[in-house]
Amino acid sequence: MNVLLGVGNESNGDDAIGIYVARNFKHEGWVAIDCATVPENYMGKIVSYRPEKIVIVDAANMGLKAGEIRRIPKEKVGKASFSTHSIPLSLFISHLQKTTKAKIYLIGIQPKSMYGEMSEEAKKAGEKLIEYIKEDRIDEIDELK
Repeated sequence: MNVLLGVGNESNGDDAIGIYVARNFKHEGWVAIDCATVPENYMGKIVSYRPEKIVIVDAANMGLKAGEIRRIPKEKVGKASFSTHSIPLSLFISHLQKTTKAKIYLIGIQPKSMYGEMSEEAKKAGEKLIEYIKEDRIDEIDELK
C-alpha cells in the first residue's frame, strides 16, 4: 500500500492544494488522507498501512511561477516556505522515516495567493500531480534546486 497525504488549510486560498489533491485522488494500491494542518495526528494510521511510498503534497513558496510543481528533497526543505503547520514538515518527515521503511516524497506546489479561493493555476497543478502519481511518474517531477 502507498499513502498520499494532503496538507494545508482550506481557508487560505492555494494553501488548500494538498487537501484538494488528497480529496480528488483515488487509485488502486493507494490511500489518500486529508491531514489538514496536522499530518502528525495521522502517524498511527499511516504506519498501520505499512506503506512502500508516502507522498506528501503541500503548497510551498519556492519563489517559482504559480502552479509550478517540485519534488523537495529532505536537505532542501528549508529552501521552501510552508506556512500553516503545527510542527515543521522536516520533523514530521524525519519521524516518518524512523517509523516506516517507505520512500518519502515531499511535493510542493507554488501558490499564487494564500487568500480567498484556490487559484486556477493551483488546481491545474493539482490535477497534473494526480496524474503523475497515478502513472507512477513521481521521479519525473523536477526537483527543487
